[in-house]
Amino acid sequence: MSNNVLAFAESRGGDLRRAALEAVAAARVIADARGGSVHAILFGAPGIGQHAAKLGAHGADAVLVVEHAAFAHNNPEAVAATIAAKMGAYGAFVCAASATGKDIAPRVAAKCQVPVAADATTMTVGASSITVTHPGYTGKILQTLTLTASPAVVSVRPGAFLPKENAKAGTAEAVTPAADPSASRVRVTETAAGNAAKLDLGEAPVIVSGGRGLKEAANFKLVEDLAAAFGNAAVGATRAVTDDGWRPHSDQIGQTGRLVSPDLYIACGISGAIQHLAGMRTSKTIVAINKDKEAPIFKAADYGIVGDVLEILPVLTAEVKKAKAQ
Repeated sequence: MSNNVLAFAESRGGDLRRAALEAVAAARVIADARGGSVHAILFGAPGIGQHAAKLGAHGADAVLVVEHAAFAHNNPEAVAATIAAKMGAYGAFVCAASATGKDIAPRVAAKCQVPVAADATTMTVGASSITVTHPGYTGKILQTLTLTASPAVVSVRPGAFLPKENAKAGTAEAVTPAADPSASRVRVTETAAGNAAKLDLGEAPVIVSGGRGLKEAANFKLVEDLAAAFGNAAVGATRAVTDDGWRPHSDQIGQTGRLVSPDLYIACGISGAIQHLAGMRTSKTIVAINKDKEAPIFKAADYGIVGDVLEILPVLTAEVKKAKAQ
């Protein structure tokens, strides 16, 4: 079994995603424990190779660059076929558990005839096994999964493995696709982007999220003001308020929405239903604001403020602005 690890470097629209750097960081954990190297594989239209240096600066010892016009959009069949064809040289494959990663990882595992450990939040690496923790039953428990097959295929929860800059400069190598990407049975012809000015929930280091405790849609302005005061924050919401039309469904965080792991998560007027906790409980620091001191959200929070969220948010916003000005 090889000690080297292959990481999927996710890109979109010609740009490298944060998920790519997180996959490299997770792969680095495995490779360092076994004394191996990390190779990142990057797919895209001609020119995508310009990002190889950034992958090298974040821990990739080598970058395999696969350029083809048909990789301008996600091409899961050709991507998985190319990765699977390379896996004989690697002991593990790692990708982010993003929408794209959730499409790629099972395809690679199926082609290699091995199981996949999905949405891992931690990893313990042995000489011939990898043990991961994985949230199960909508986050009510943490399951322990041990992979003994080779190669091990793992997808890691966004935000669980933070990118780290590395002084080493990785090498880049051009790779030919294993199959003609233009011949794929399923083709993505267009990717519809959301509001370009709006920070993506999966990329934001700070998320300010609101629930029914805000009482009405108009009061989400208080959440938006706090997010704007931070300057690097996105706005999230519970399913209840998105179902009521207060916020778009793309803002929903939870079991049936987005899974996020920001550095700071501020829950405003959110009771803490298990479905919502499943989507944000791995945040690095959780601050809860709720007038009910018995609200379940306080059990998951690192810091709690008991009081009327409509009164607390303007004060908190003013304090953040003051701190940022210093």
